[in-house]
Amino acid sequence: MKKQNIKVLLFFLSLFVFSSYTVVGQNSIIGSVSSAIKTGNSKDLAKYFYSSVDLTVPGNEGTFSKSQAEQIVKDFFTKNPPKSFVINHDGTSGDGSQFSIGTYTSSVSYRTYILVKKFSDTYCIQQLQFEQQ
Repeated sequence: MKKQNIKVLLFFLSLFVFSSYTVVGQNSIIGSVSSAIKTGNSKDLAKYFYSSVDLTVPGNEGTFSKSQAEQIVKDFFTKNPPKSFVINHDGTSGDGSQFSIGTYTSSVSYRTYILVKKFSDTYCIQQLQFEQQ
């Protein structure tokens, strides 16, 4: 009977560790992405872009390659240097994607939407939006 309890305990422990690993992977990318946005660092932000990114910034909207998206975000940060960035809300969808909604403040405020999805074993930004409030 004790062996059976130990097996059950080990099963649940391994399940917990696996689940924690997945959540840590998602949360660590959001933390890194948030830091890059706070500092206006397009190069650090682009490290987390998927090979193509759905991007919305004032005056530019579409699906861009990773390098194109980096240049567009760099231009946005140059024209709108950061004063602050805070995550106001975040969540996870049924397919395991994670989203965050925040406020990027420069001379004006922008509602910021970040969608992170898992591709193979890596979490990447699939969608990024900066919309003036």
